[in-house]
Amino acid sequence: MAFEHILFSIDAGVALLSLNRPDQLNSFNAQMHGEVKEALKQVRENPDVRVLLLTGEGRGFCAGQDLGDRNVAPGSSAPDLGESIEQFYNPLIRQLRDLPLPVICAVNGVAAGAGANIPLACDLVLAARSASFIQAFCKIGLIP
Repeated sequence: MAFEHILFSIDAGVALLSLNRPDQLNSFNAQMHGEVKEALKQVRENPDVRVLLLTGEGRGFCAGQDLGDRNVAPGSSAPDLGESIEQFYNPLIRQLRDLPLPVICAVNGVAAGAGANIPLACDLVLAARSASFIQAFCKIGLIP
């Protein structure tokens, strides 16, 4: 599978998965969720992989959900952001937690909303001095 929104490689037992939407601070859209899911499947199925390093490209780790990805037409009902959590984020966190190998997360810049919870599912988090972790769920009507 060719990836558009992540960078993924395996070399010498190290799987490197880098979120790659730097212009959107690596915020997730549906396609990015699918790509990360596929990369994690490859990690799980490859017996040569001994560790996963997860990071983000550009000036931020991950700004969470790309709310622009869920825009609706005027007069339509608002998108169900709770559904996004159930359909995408909860399975992602479970996949990371259940990997049978160490998961290291390198956080640079902002890690906001769901993007702040991803490192919490990893075994080790390395945070740059520029890192900031922000829980902003109340601003969109969700409970973390």
